[in-house]
Amino acid sequence: MKRIYLDHAATTPLCKEALDAMQPYMTEYFANADSTHFLGQESGNAVLSSRDNIAKCIGAKSSEVYFTSSGSEADSWAIKGIAFANKNKGKHIITTEIEHPAVYNACEWLKKEGFDISYLKVNNKGLVSIEDVKNAIRKDTILISVMFANNEIGTIEPIKEICELAHENNILFHTDAVQATGSIKYDVKELGVDLLSLSAHKFFGPKGIGALYIKEGVKIDPLVNGGEQERGKRGGTTPVYLTVGMAKALGIAIKDIEKNNKYVIGLRQKLIEGIKDEDVSFNGNVDAENVLPGTISVLFKNTLPGIVLHNLDIAGIEASAGSACAAASDKPSRTLLGIGLSEEDSKRTVRFSIGKDNTIEDIDNTIQAVKKILERLKKGN
Repeated sequence: MKRIYLDHAATTPLCKEALDAMQPYMTEYFANADSTHFLGQESGNAVLSSRDNIAKCIGAKSSEVYFTSSGSEADSWAIKGIAFANKNKGKHIITTEIEHPAVYNACEWLKKEGFDISYLKVNNKGLVSIEDVKNAIRKDTILISVMFANNEIGTIEPIKEICELAHENNILFHTDAVQATGSIKYDVKELGVDLLSLSAHKFFGPKGIGALYIKEGVKIDPLVNGGEQERGKRGGTTPVYLTVGMAKALGIAIKDIEKNNKYVIGLRQKLIEGIKDEDVSFNGNVDAENVLPGTISVLFKNTLPGIVLHNLDIAGIEASAGSACAAASDKPSRTLLGIGLSEEDSKRTVRFSIGKDNTIEDIDNTIQAVKKILERLKKGN
């Protein structure tokens, strides 16, 4: 049986171009990028080139891109690093109830260190209100962090407008762009953000590497102490081959973004139309605007929690209940609760996330599988 992978929001397969670019730096040019001999310089030059290429893709300066081990580390560094570097100005941070665990749990940890966190609610589409952000701002607010696009329902937040509001009040702004990067073309200078997190494995790059954009002049404490890597801001031997793979994958994603998005949106709309049923409803925004191209969050009503996902897996379809980072938890999704679902309904929700490598046949087969599952459930089987 051919497996149909519809879980691209959790991770994407490594593209061949990235793998080919990485291989020489796993074998031939394996040296430490900070070594001064010939092989070390070759590795160092590869890291510099990777940093330059990533910076060009997001509209940043090369000196503003810092490599991390993941998007989660980038988020945690942004939140904690800004908090401690600016605690003399205040200890208040604003974020939302539907942030990725990397942001949410970093904020929860800071509460134990004496910081005050305001968690903003969202509407039933998953959108945060600009007015709510404005009303939450205080004299001691030092940071606002709002995700670019939600990883469970795909909602795209009004990042530029929130950033402008933050700067009007001399507050730094961070966005978790892990889910957005590769699906949304953006320029950090146009957005105006002070910090932005991204992760390679979300755009067909390798796992184990992410990056944090830090605007020039922003004061931030290190999260990982060690050597002088990343210009003294993040210790640890640089994984050269991963930086090369990340840069290659992002370059391809940005170059093909319009073509890929048009294709994926078509598949998404086909799946939505194909599985519409009286026992099905869609979470967030089902329209093509203000939502990630390939993400669909579907509530299967009148079923036992997890039964649809289990049956999809038996049918060879790889989907998920929501964020892979919270899959091991029995707790209901904060995002789904935040948009108004009950605890039970949040556990009846399936996330399909389509990628550029999916085919029309994949979607047709998924539609047929869902219809069969719904028919069996209605018959009580």
